[in-house]
Amino acid sequence: MSSKIWLGKLTRREFRTRMDAGELKLAILPVAAVEQHLEHLAMEHDWRSARLIAGAVAEQLAPHALVAEGLMAGISEHHMVHRGTLSLQPGTFLAVVSDLVDSLVRAGFTNILVLNGHGGNIAACEAVWDQFLRKFQVNVHFFPYWNVLTKEDAIELLDSGARLPEDLPGHAQEFETAIALHLFPENVRQEVWKDQTDPKPSMATAEKGQAFYERIIARVTDYARDMIDGKHTHAIPPYHP
Repeated sequence: MSSKIWLGKLTRREFRTRMDAGELKLAILPVAAVEQHLEHLAMEHDWRSARLIAGAVAEQLAPHALVAEGLMAGISEHHMVHRGTLSLQPGTFLAVVSDLVDSLVRAGFTNILVLNGHGGNIAACEAVWDQFLRKFQVNVHFFPYWNVLTKEDAIELLDSGARLPEDLPGHAQEFETAIALHLFPENVRQEVWKDQTDPKPSMATAEKGQAFYERIIARVTDYARDMIDGKHTHAIPPYHP
């Protein structure tokens, strides 16, 4: 991926020049988790997926989108029984997301897509998002990347049974394993992948992962482009200081 899509790869002059010229229209802020993913997937799965999807979407929207370095750890208390999982308290997670969004607003962005890659972050963000809109007064969206997938996608591509929302994304099941096999197969431990009590991960293939990935990129790109074009905006509540 081009270095020009990553905020952290730019110098302050390069960023300032692009922002002042009106070139930069959207910031993508990936958030996810580092947590157990059964016996066969590396714990970075959610974070690595969200960051790669954010980068691919930004490339589709070049030169108008930048990916900011987001938040790798998420709300994962429900996985802490499995050692190695990293978890933040909901208040900590939301405070950091708020600070990062604030940084992007102060940099000049009026369209910000917080691209989520972990189911455990959803309830906390949805509970406070109207307050984020009220505080920042810009078009800031919280969006789990799998929201673009449909029941029809699941029926077509999953052999383990198509149920929503359980199987999209699921947790280290057929969908996430397929994504890993396509994007970063080195993160799938072959010696245990198909030798687990749960049979669903064994049904995954790289070809299914590629099909899901291509649909995700195309549809999230459309969603983000509509944000830039003013076709997809949140109603921003008034702010009363």
